[in-house]
Amino acid sequence: MTAPRLPRLAPQRVLMVCMGNICRSPTAHGVFEKMIADAGLADRVQIDSAGTHGYHVGAPPDERAQRHAARRGYDLSRQRARRLTPRDFADFDLVLVMDDANERDARAIAPPEQRHKLRRLTDFCTRHAAHEVPDPYYGGAAGFETVLDLLEDACTGLLAAVKYSD
Repeated sequence: MTAPRLPRLAPQRVLMVCMGNICRSPTAHGVFEKMIADAGLADRVQIDSAGTHGYHVGAPPDERAQRHAARRGYDLSRQRARRLTPRDFADFDLVLVMDDANERDARAIAPPEQRHKLRRLTDFCTRHAAHEVPDPYYGGAAGFETVLDLLEDACTGLLAAVKYSD
């Protein structure tokens, strides 16, 4: 699989989206944020995350997500959950969802003229053939590790697409 080419944007604004914004999307946010910083692109790529539901607004990422991410060098501690809004589709160049339900819910929130910005983060995977990033919330430690594996792969492909758009 090859990462899709993004249009040239300066700065690029990327929003990661899951259901509650406490596991997958903040982890994706943290992974991509570190990759962007390590690549020297922090001045031109902005990253944020949100949830399609407002279950945890204002809460930090799930402690398990933070712990597993920290073991791989990602700091999620400054993030706070927020809900996806129609305005996000105007403010971000790319809105990346984690699964079918997130895509359906985000599509319902998106203004029709902004729906072209909605994609799956797994579209950028280069090693895994995953269609979705599974929700680890009700599972054990292995679920959080699987999520990190998929997110690292997808964010690596996304980084390549961002660099390619230069």
